[in-house]
Amino acid sequence: MTTLIHRGRRADVGKNADKRLEGEDDDSKDRNLDEEESGDSKDIRLTLMEEVLLLGLKDKEGYTSFWNDCISSGLRGGILIELALRGRIQLEPLTMRKKRLLDRKVLLKSDTPTGDVLLDETLKHIKATEPAETVPSWIELLTGETWNPFKLQYQLRNVRERIAKNLVEKGILTTEKQNFLLFDMTTHPVTNTTEKQRLLKKLQESVLDRWVNDPHRMDRRTLALLVLAHSSDVLENVFTPLADDKYDTAMNRSKDLLDLDPDVEATKASATEMIWAVLAAFNKA
Repeated sequence: MTTLIHRGRRADVGKNADKRLEGEDDDSKDRNLDEEESGDSKDIRLTLMEEVLLLGLKDKEGYTSFWNDCISSGLRGGILIELALRGRIQLEPLTMRKKRLLDRKVLLKSDTPTGDVLLDETLKHIKATEPAETVPSWIELLTGETWNPFKLQYQLRNVRERIAKNLVEKGILTTEKQNFLLFDMTTHPVTNTTEKQRLLKKLQESVLDRWVNDPHRMDRRTLALLVLAHSSDVLENVFTPLADDKYDTAMNRSKDLLDLDPDVEATKASATEMIWAVLAAFNKA
C-alpha cells in the first residue's frame, strides 16, 4: 500500500446485427475517450498505463526508481480501469450479499478488441476465466503474485518494457543502453518533455486551479490517473516541482480525495465503479 507523505520544506513531506451494434457502441466509447482528454492532448493519445509509466520515469535516466515496488501492480490496476472506461468490463451488480467493491467479480461486457496488445491480452484472460475473479485477485494474477501454479498463465510479462515501447513509437521516449557495472539495462529517456509537462500540469491543476472538491465532477480519466499515480507511488513526482505552499495544498487535497470511502463513492450517481474498486484494492493491500 502506498501512502501520501508530506515533505518538510521539500525534503520530508439478429446476432450479426447485435454484434455490429455492440462493436459500434464500443467504437463510440473509444472515441469518447478522446473527447474526455483536454484540448492539449488531441495529437497524442495515451493510455492510463502509459501516463503512469511516464510519471514514474526519470526524464534523463529513462528508468523508474529502483525502490518503487508499487508501480507494477499499479500498472495492472490501470489496465482494469482502462478496459472499464472503454466499455469492455464491469463489476457484477450490487446485491445484499455482495455490497463491498472488493467482493464483486469482474465481468466481461464486450470482447471487441481495443487495438492495444496489453488490454486485449487481459481481455482474453478475463473472458476465459471461470468462475470470475475480483479486482484484487486480477491485480495479483496479472502481476504474477499467486501461489496457484495453474494461474501463473495469467501473468502479464514485460509490462513496463512493452508500455515504454509504445511511448517510443509515439515519439515521447527513446531507447538507450546503459551500463550499471554488473549489468547492462535498456533505458527509455524522455524526449518529448512537452507531453510530460502537459501531463504534470493537468494533474497539478486538477487539485489546484481547477479543484472542484467533488470527485464526481472531475474528468474520469484525471480522477483515475490520480488514483493510479497514488497506487503506483509516483504521485510525489507530480507535485515536487510546485512551490511549497502549492505543494502542501495539492497534497492535502489529494489525501482528502484518496481517503474517501470507495464503497460509498461508487454508489453515487455518475460514479465509475472500477476506479473506486481499484482504489479499494490498493487501500486493502
